[in-house]
Amino acid sequence: MPWQEKINDTRKGLRNLNGAIPDTARAFGALGAAVKQGGTLDYKTKEFIALGISVADRCEPCIMLHTEALIKAGASRDEISDVLSMAVQMGGGPSMMYASKALDCFDELSA
Repeated sequence: MPWQEKINDTRKGLRNLNGAIPDTARAFGALGAAVKQGGTLDYKTKEFIALGISVADRCEPCIMLHTEALIKAGASRDEISDVLSMAVQMGGGPSMMYASKALDCFDELSA
C-alpha cells in the first residue's frame, strides 16, 4: 500500500478515535501544540527527535506522520538519514528495519 494511502487511513482512524474520546483528543492536541511552539529547539529539530523516537519505538503511523511533517518543514534526505542512523544506534536491529520504512516513506512522499 502506498505511504500516502497509509497516512490517509491513519488520519481516518484518528478522526474516528477523536470522535469517541473528544476530551482526551483535545488535551493531546494541546500538548502537541505546546511542545512544538516556543522553547529552545526549532520545530524541525523537534520533528527530527519525534522521528527518531518513532523509529526506535517501531511506530509506523508515527513514522509516516513525522516524516510528512519533516518534508513540509524542508528536511533533506541527508538530514533524515542522519536521524535514522541515530535511531538505529539507539534501537538496534528492529530500529534498522523501521528506519528502512522511514526512508522509503520519505522517498515516496518527497518525490
